[in-house]
Amino acid sequence: MVTMRSARFLGVCAVVSSVTVGALASCSDDDGGPELTVYSGRSEELVAPLIETFEQESGIDVEVLYSDSADLARQIEQEGDKTPADVFYSQGPGALGFLDDLGVFQPLPDDILNQVDAGYRSDQGDWVGVSGRVRVLVYDPARTPEASLPASVLDLASADFEGRVGVAPTNASFQDFISFLRIDLGDDRTQLFLNGLVDNGVRTYPNNLSIIEAVGRGEIDYGLVNHYYNEELRAQDGSLTTENHYFPSGDPGSLVLVSGAAVLQTADDVDEAQQFVNFLLTTSTQEYFANETFEFPLVAGVSPAGGQAPLDQVASITTDLTLLGQRLGSTI
Repeated sequence: MVTMRSARFLGVCAVVSSVTVGALASCSDDDGGPELTVYSGRSEELVAPLIETFEQESGIDVEVLYSDSADLARQIEQEGDKTPADVFYSQGPGALGFLDDLGVFQPLPDDILNQVDAGYRSDQGDWVGVSGRVRVLVYDPARTPEASLPASVLDLASADFEGRVGVAPTNASFQDFISFLRIDLGDDRTQLFLNGLVDNGVRTYPNNLSIIEAVGRGEIDYGLVNHYYNEELRAQDGSLTTENHYFPSGDPGSLVLVSGAAVLQTADDVDEAQQFVNFLLTTSTQEYFANETFEFPLVAGVSPAGGQAPLDQVASITTDLTLLGQRLGSTI
């Protein structure tokens, strides 16, 4: 079992947000048309333009509750059959897996599921991945030769990397990564890895962006982040020299984390909810994610932005993503 020492290091936050949902539960369309309630763990800044497009194209009025994915997942658990949510749209797989394990989702039609590779959707067919992020090691080749890059993410716990590595322990993606290690390696080996990081004096940061900035200014040599943060920063600042190191296929460091969507068992508007999930997989929406956030599209025929190699060339599917929720259940 992962010890309290590691739990403190991870800084997992299990506090449920106190968002009031009464307004959502009682909302109605003044025109009497179809309506939909979406709980979104993805930010309003990113999702709001998509919601507006969906409303215009479908004629469906959408009410959205934006919050942290883990908080929304726990909120849905607490609301039970009374939840106003029709769709849950999660930033990462952990919250989806947590709710999937509770049995609150309903199966999605095959014509939705089959648009995405089986590795990026629920084995039970009740949630589907929308876009993908790959865990990478960010570094500055001007200061760190490519030949010195670790062959495995687990090497970061060795003495060669003492004082040189940064992580964001409260970040959901890092927590998903550690949960994956527990599945892939077991608790004992995961504990050794965490102990090695701590003993090496690993630097902790509040988020992925601050890690990349720390690498850029030479404060650390390496940082564990999601790939798209560095791609976004490089697009904004052509002078940025940091790059992503993708771990070899099959290494625990090559984990793909997906955002995903599901329809609740208690949904009042099932057809409209499925229509929204399908909208997230359309070519235009997939291109939106690729171009706006540099995430990997999951639907065949849509290319990643910024000259990135296709997802199947830079990462591997290494676990049933639903299992992450079972590991995160005690901390979500």
